[in-house]
Amino acid sequence: MTVADAAPAEVAKVYNDAGDDYAAYADGDLSRPFAFEGMHAYADRCVWAVLEKKLIDLRASGAGSVRLLDAGCGPGTWLRRLVIRARSLGFSSITARGFDIADAQIQRAQLAARNLSSLPGVNLTFEVGDLADRLSEPDASVDLTLCLYSALSHLPVTRLPETSNELARVTSGYFITTVRPIGSMPTAFVDSIEKVRRLNQDHARDRCEIDLSDGRHIAFPFHQFTAAELRNYFASRFDIEDIRGLDLFHSRFMPDCRWNPVSPSDDSQLIDELERLEKAYATRTEFLDRATHLLLVAGRGRTAAPARVAGSN
Repeated sequence: MTVADAAPAEVAKVYNDAGDDYAAYADGDLSRPFAFEGMHAYADRCVWAVLEKKLIDLRASGAGSVRLLDAGCGPGTWLRRLVIRARSLGFSSITARGFDIADAQIQRAQLAARNLSSLPGVNLTFEVGDLADRLSEPDASVDLTLCLYSALSHLPVTRLPETSNELARVTSGYFITTVRPIGSMPTAFVDSIEKVRRLNQDHARDRCEIDLSDGRHIAFPFHQFTAAELRNYFASRFDIEDIRGLDLFHSRFMPDCRWNPVSPSDDSQLIDELERLEKAYATRTEFLDRATHLLLVAGRGRTAAPARVAGSN
């Protein structure tokens, strides 16, 4: 068995073993899906603003139905957010499919969505699936395809051209992805970085190994992207509307309750300044690859707006 053949099983095991805590770590309080609190709050709000805008624009165009695909959906939080918002916007027919390589995460997604999936006009399904395989959706059938928070990074780079072709084949509207850039801060993937005893990212082999303080050992393929590389994988298949860094500053200014005193009651001035800095530097070439995440927004044909140029504000 080659390393590439073993990769899917390694990735699945890590996220299967992560347990119920993974959803809370990755997505926050599942009972409040639009709260966007915690360590990923700023990036999550940015991603949601893009997704919601695409839904609103589609509904404003007169569409009464929408088809959604979440490739690498984990516990299904983002797809459930989209379905909830689509219903509130008045879409009468919502077809949404999420898939993930980790069957334990799919079970959690199915459980969390059981009430939502039974609503009239909603066809919401979660399945076990590999991002490297051919997608079951027909050509140009998906209005909004998402592949968030480094699902692409777990694929061998040799599979990325084929995978990007598949994502483009099924998408008629927009494709939105986030990945870790080469200058990002370290992550433990399934838990907070404070619980890491040892971490090593082998860039030559695109492989990450982590020892956690509870004794768990994590080892799986992981590729960090440059913004130019990410663009190149999709530019020939989509019209690139936007590529930007998410969270250049916010997480670096988050207090740690184990060390910092209680923050002043009014941090509004600091928050406003951080927002200004994020907007000013998110597309600057010298900062883009040092963000916590890279966000790419791409569309097919006339659906896409003109591409932004890295370095512009």
